[in-house]
Amino acid sequence: MQFTVNRKEITDAVSNIQRAVSAKTSIPALEGILLSAGENGLELCAYDLELGITTLIPARVSEPGKSVLNAKLFSDIVRRTPDDAVSVTVDEKDIASIESGCSKFSIIGIPAVEFPELPKLADSTKLELPGSVLKSMIRQTVFAVAESDAKPIHQGSLFSLENGQLDVVSVDGYRLAKRTEPVEFSEKLSFVVPGKTLAEILKLLKDSEDVVEISAGQRHILFKIDNYTVISSLLEGEFLNYKATIPSASKTNVMLRSREAIESVERVSLLITDRLKSPVRCTFSGGEIRLLCTTSMGRASDQLSVEMEGEDVEIGFNNRYLLDALKNTECDEIKVGLSGPLSPMTVQPKEGDSFLFLVLPVRLKND
Repeated sequence: MQFTVNRKEITDAVSNIQRAVSAKTSIPALEGILLSAGENGLELCAYDLELGITTLIPARVSEPGKSVLNAKLFSDIVRRTPDDAVSVTVDEKDIASIESGCSKFSIIGIPAVEFPELPKLADSTKLELPGSVLKSMIRQTVFAVAESDAKPIHQGSLFSLENGQLDVVSVDGYRLAKRTEPVEFSEKLSFVVPGKTLAEILKLLKDSEDVVEISAGQRHILFKIDNYTVISSLLEGEFLNYKATIPSASKTNVMLRSREAIESVERVSLLITDRLKSPVRCTFSGGEIRLLCTTSMGRASDQLSVEMEGEDVEIGFNNRYLLDALKNTECDEIKVGLSGPLSPMTVQPKEGDSFLFLVLPVRLKND
């Protein structure tokens, strides 16, 4: 195999697909990138048996072929080459010679036959979304994906399609995040995409109207984003019945500016550390929210003026969960709903229902 590529193009491609390279594996080929040079250019592929990413870049191919090169080493080499052109030659023993300007490397590769095949999707259902919409939906929900493996299905986000509406939902036992968009899709369909996959897709998506093609199969899902193809295993199991957890009404409704709320919570959280944990006590009363935090380091308080109607309530929250919900609203004004000190708080946009966050409260001790 012999080809020449542009340094920037191959550096970008390798750094993007490298995230699907297996970090710890008993299969050496999975620590590498499969390079396939052909008449269409150079295809690069990384796969860790759960997530696979491929891309095609322009290349001047003198001799077609395939080989697997160590991902970290190959990435470091192409990133540091001195010239804009990078030439790669791989002999029949899979020894790769990499040349750029006066720089030359010779590294040992692995035969392409040792690289596992990517899964094939049979009987898949296709859905198309603008890249900017999918990016926003993932960004506003992936923060609530469960990190614990107590219930593996919740380590991903549910994509639920019904009546021309797409809901993306994440839940971790302490909070729930739901993002909704109308879609041109009449069928009923649901699947759960791992949080790790969504985090990688988020890095590939741009804020553009370019269409992203999603193909959902029985056990795998495929995303086509620009010249990248991402294939991932789906999570299996029964996802939380999220519709049943959403309160139908609130006893207290509050309108507030998200930036002011974030800054206020961040101020009183200065006393909280990984070692010194304490809830943020929030008292909603008389058109104000008073925030209080007490740890062994001291005491902090702050207050906000808000529009409020309904009952007064005193409620406590984990500061990180509260901040995550506020920061991911991505709008200036929000509507907060409360139904007592032990019921979850709802966070929604002031107008419409494009997102809904639930944050479970922390039981407060009497001072």
